[in-house]
Amino acid sequence: MASAPPTAGKPMLSVREALDFLLGAVRPLAETEVVPTLNANGRVLAVAQASTINVPSADNTQMDGYAVRAADCASGNATLTVSQRIPAGTVGQFLAPGCAARIFTGAMIPEGADAVVMQEQCDAAVPNMVTVKHVPKSGEWIRRAGEDIVAGGVILAAGTRLRGQELGLAASVGLASLPVVRKLRVAVFFTGDELTMPGEAPGGQLAPGAIYNSNRFTLRALLENLGCAITDFGIVPDTLEATRDTLRKAARENDLIITSGGVSVGEEDHIKPAVEAEGRLNMWQIAVKPGKPLAFGEVNRDGGAAFFLGLPGNPVSSFVTFLLFVRPFILRLQGVTGPVEPRAFAMRSDFSWPKADRRNEFLRVRINDAGGLELFPNQGSGVLTSTVWGDGLVDNPAGQTIKPGDTVRFIPFNDLQY
Repeated sequence: MASAPPTAGKPMLSVREALDFLLGAVRPLAETEVVPTLNANGRVLAVAQASTINVPSADNTQMDGYAVRAADCASGNATLTVSQRIPAGTVGQFLAPGCAARIFTGAMIPEGADAVVMQEQCDAAVPNMVTVKHVPKSGEWIRRAGEDIVAGGVILAAGTRLRGQELGLAASVGLASLPVVRKLRVAVFFTGDELTMPGEAPGGQLAPGAIYNSNRFTLRALLENLGCAITDFGIVPDTLEATRDTLRKAARENDLIITSGGVSVGEEDHIKPAVEAEGRLNMWQIAVKPGKPLAFGEVNRDGGAAFFLGLPGNPVSSFVTFLLFVRPFILRLQGVTGPVEPRAFAMRSDFSWPKADRRNEFLRVRINDAGGLELFPNQGSGVLTSTVWGDGLVDNPAGQTIKPGDTVRFIPFNDLQY
């Protein structure tokens, strides 16, 4: 791993510095596998894919109607003989002058025809005849062969994260399987003797000082949405020995280790010394709110090392730092070559934020009926309800206040969770 970025004279890294350092440290996975296209959702394409066919494979109609010779319909009230009927999937006969072919969406244009007239512009009251009440242009309502995809053309670039539309595109040219990067193997564990799993509190009553481990559910779901293979070590006791032991186990078979909690500097926060004992820690504090304590490093194993990311324990801090830092890092590890950073959109603030902070703040907001953004009233790092209530985050730079009517940078959750 590269050495840490310089921090002399500044106690914390900026969000930009931290993200640049994280992405610069990535070693993308090299191993690939071939999977059925039906099972490739969310995977990352390892090799560019080209089409061996034209799409459409032949000229076809975009509409239900009548295939005609445009020259036969120049009067705007031409009566033609209906010589054939062409459903999709069948091949019509040559269209003679003075004739029309009843044709249905997707069907091949018969030889001799050069336009399609929508059925709404035709009168077919007389059997086997049609009156075309329209003057079509040559090529009207015809999809030309290869107008979508030309045989030999690249349809999907290497490094593409496959969604439904990419899989549909691959299927449209007959690709039954695709070469993809193998799944990223991620180990997770959670520190804090106060943590309890739902359903485990005796009599349903939490002990004094205990809290439910919500981060386990949030982070696992986010990792599953990114297509990771997860090994969950659960809740680890708050001791240096237990933390080191779990780090060693996690590093053996995984590419990345993610923890939640224990990344502050208290006597019971063991992540930092444990990672330093088992590997190295190259980044420590970020000028971000919520989420200041973020740890990044590597844990050694035979023949190499697993990356390590330690998230804060507060639920909102853990959620926000995952979206801002962990998600881009994982996408790069998986081989995604396109943009991986959160996208921001200019939107109107319908709230006041009068007190600037020295850190880059990420405020939970939602879109109101007037098309502006309203603020969740409690922006505390433990208020998980704000992430369910909200539609996204306002990226508010350090030292900046916000008043109603200001233009702010809005990062939607929908962009970040899949």
